[in-house]
Amino acid sequence: MFAEKRNRRSDMMWIYILIFLLTGSRGMAQVNRNEAFNLGSNARLICSNKIWTKAVFVIWNIELKHKTCKISFNHEGQSSNSCNDGKSLQNSTDQSFLHIPNFSVNDVGVYKCESAYTGGNENYNITVGVTAPPVVSAWLERRGNKMVAVCRAERGIPAANISWSVTGNHSVTQQNNPDGVVTVESQLEVPEDIDRENLTCIVRHQLWEGERTLVPDFLPEGISIFYFIPVFGIIFILVAGFSIYALKKVILLRQCQQTDSPKSPPQTEDVEEVEPYASYVQRVNSIYN
Repeated sequence: MFAEKRNRRSDMMWIYILIFLLTGSRGMAQVNRNEAFNLGSNARLICSNKIWTKAVFVIWNIELKHKTCKISFNHEGQSSNSCNDGKSLQNSTDQSFLHIPNFSVNDVGVYKCESAYTGGNENYNITVGVTAPPVVSAWLERRGNKMVAVCRAERGIPAANISWSVTGNHSVTQQNNPDGVVTVESQLEVPEDIDRENLTCIVRHQLWEGERTLVPDFLPEGISIFYFIPVFGIIFILVAGFSIYALKKVILLRQCQQTDSPKSPPQTEDVEEVEPYASYVQRVNSIYN
């Protein structure tokens, strides 16, 4: 009899567990999505569209390149944050979101969010990337008998795409910087029969709605830093020479002041003027003697 009751309790426990798992899995929503934020911007990552006042708890498990950390809070007001890099959970009028200030390449990673609310729960795996618009420039160079057009898109994320309005022998190089930004440069040997006004460089990037078109031209004379080297040298020599000259003038002036104002020795009065009679007597005696 006792064993039968014990078995019934065990069966009921498994039934409750099964019901809990079924209802829990039915309320679970697993979503994978991608997000990207501009370099240096303040990112706002939303876990769920549910109103935050109905949330029981929210947990962010963050997997970055150099570390992992966790941020969480519950409806009782308890919270924890092990990231220690400015990330924080914030609430707007109707939603809870993860705030990432001054987004950088160090914030790129996988952000896993689990939220429980009245009526169910949700899980999100968000792959977060970074974007940055490139700085573009184009110019012409003479290399021997050839004219070369150069088009550059610097410090972009992801890499920009460069093309030319004319066909010709061209090359493309890509430089991946340690901070995650990419510089792309394309060089084109300009055909002799091409009018320079018809030569354009076209740059496309993920962040731009359209394309950027540049007309390369020769750099102004003296734009190179090497032009300024002799100028800086001459200025340095002039400043150094003037400083030495001024220092010598100061030293000579001090010496002249010391020479022009010596200490005057005490003037001794002429004995003949002070004691005329005594001097006369001494001279007369010396004659007779």
